[in-house]
Amino acid sequence: MSAANDVLVEYLATSRMGEKGQLTVPKEYRDAVGLEPGAPVAVLRVGDGLILMPEHARFNHLCDSISAALEGAGVTETDLQATLPKARQRVFARRYPKLAREDQPKRGAKKR
Repeated sequence: MSAANDVLVEYLATSRMGEKGQLTVPKEYRDAVGLEPGAPVAVLRVGDGLILMPEHARFNHLCDSISAALEGAGVTETDLQATLPKARQRVFARRYPKLAREDQPKRGAKKR
């Protein structure tokens, strides 16, 4: 962690809610966490409070967690990539069931 991130909770600023429910995050704090105009922000409710979290931070945390779990289970990149063709077929069949059935060879028909 950098020195700026050593504090777990820190009061930064006060902002006012606009008529349409919009908040303005001061530029220095947007810059500090890498938020650009249009960047997605996760809004988490914790009791009576809200936490705003840049989506890229949540995504990076999720990726790190998945990577650690796979490494802990001994799954290699090659193992994972080998599962992709069947996983794509399952997603396709679930998403487009009619097309997936048409793709299946007829009973007794020979595959080409």
